[in-house]
Amino acid sequence: MFEQAFKNIDDALRKDAGCTTELDYTEQTSWLLFLKYLDALEKEREVEASLSGKKYSFIIDFPYRWETWAAPKDKAGNFDHNRAITGDDLLQFVNGQLFPYLQGFKVKAAGPNTIEYKIGEIFGEIKNRVQSGYTLRDVIEHVDELRFGTQTEKHELSHLYEAKIRNMGNAGRNGGEYYTPRPLIRAMIKVLNPQIGETIYDGAVGSAGFLCEAYEYLLRENPKRSTAQDRILQQHTFHGKEKKSLAYVIAIMNMILHGIEAPNIIHSNTLTENLADIQAKDQFDIVLANPPFGGKERPEVQQNFPIRTGETASLFLQHFIRILKAGGRAAIVIKNTFLSNTDNASVALRKKLLTECNLHTVLDCPQGTFQGAGVKTVVLFFEKGSPTRKVWYFQLDPGRSLGKTNPLNDVDLEEFVGLQKGFADSDKSWSLDVSAIDPRTFDLSAKHPDGGGDVSHRSPLEIMDEIVALDADSAKVFQNIKALL
Repeated sequence: MFEQAFKNIDDALRKDAGCTTELDYTEQTSWLLFLKYLDALEKEREVEASLSGKKYSFIIDFPYRWETWAAPKDKAGNFDHNRAITGDDLLQFVNGQLFPYLQGFKVKAAGPNTIEYKIGEIFGEIKNRVQSGYTLRDVIEHVDELRFGTQTEKHELSHLYEAKIRNMGNAGRNGGEYYTPRPLIRAMIKVLNPQIGETIYDGAVGSAGFLCEAYEYLLRENPKRSTAQDRILQQHTFHGKEKKSLAYVIAIMNMILHGIEAPNIIHSNTLTENLADIQAKDQFDIVLANPPFGGKERPEVQQNFPIRTGETASLFLQHFIRILKAGGRAAIVIKNTFLSNTDNASVALRKKLLTECNLHTVLDCPQGTFQGAGVKTVVLFFEKGSPTRKVWYFQLDPGRSLGKTNPLNDVDLEEFVGLQKGFADSDKSWSLDVSAIDPRTFDLSAKHPDGGGDVSHRSPLEIMDEIVALDADSAKVFQNIKALL
């Protein structure tokens, strides 16, 4: 229903000199979608108040409401082109009045978990990049076609928005940091099996894929929820932190489209928190995350951690262990080299993981699981509070080469989820007793005791086809840039 509107939005943004990448398209669509959503939310609340005989107090003042400046309507409810500002007038209003007004909400908000605070935070971090007021007018009119009135409409919008995030990730560069394959996330959640009433946390939230999928899982598993349970899901279940401005905005919008009205996402650098300051009240039942890896953190950040290292993912793993409640469960994506690195920090961290937590499962993911990442990853599943006795490994082998046109799917992970329940041995899975682990290195390398099956290498023709496809994508991007010069 709304697919054409999304396509029209992207087509309009591609013509603007201020937007040159998928990241730009997603960012600009996000802030406009947010304001359109906010308008729909306020109208819904106004109707509810009216039915209760009460007067609704609007969050947004009249001059800054969507139907005042973005999409004025005539008496018949149709778009009123005569009253709609455009061109330079529109740009001057958006950049000089609208954004400063919305940025001020952060100061006025009662707390960080209110919708008012989210408004101020979002518009304090991003800016309007559209340079033509006429392009902006076109985009606004397409956004106005979108509706948030029913669950069906929200469901479709959430799918279309997820597709935008996926495309942004496939475009490469830092866009890939925000996208974890959803089939992998769903498998991780099935293994952890969260329950209503448990708190779920992602300290490297990205586009909030883990939190959105966890919410969908809890809805599916609990179709006959009470009003109180719905309130728990809305207000107390999902928590996250995100350092980057664009990812923060995308996370908020993604969760809103999935049905969480005021997401508990904080815009901050998780690693600047001292682990010693985390108290029982700050801890969570479940941690789901794919922290960034390969980064190098400054010495003052490393001082917040007992095991000091510049490797970002190793610092995040320490944070996740600390922020879990006793008996809490976690599923963390990390580079497979973590299992065998010989540096002092990696050895110490593996020892900490094995002695303080029950690392019961390691999912070994194949090359290509994360498109464009160029590294192999594993997923660590553990429970906090008791030492590891035995580690169950599963080598995921979908029987084909993974790539942009042939990504991971839910069927690929069914065998893993099924076997994991009983930690069953197979040609792809086995168990390792902790007593067999070298106490000097705590090496946890995923090595099948029987040598495993034959390694499936990609054919030269497959590799060449992918190179051709990537070259074609690059050529298209360069043509778009060239057209703007």
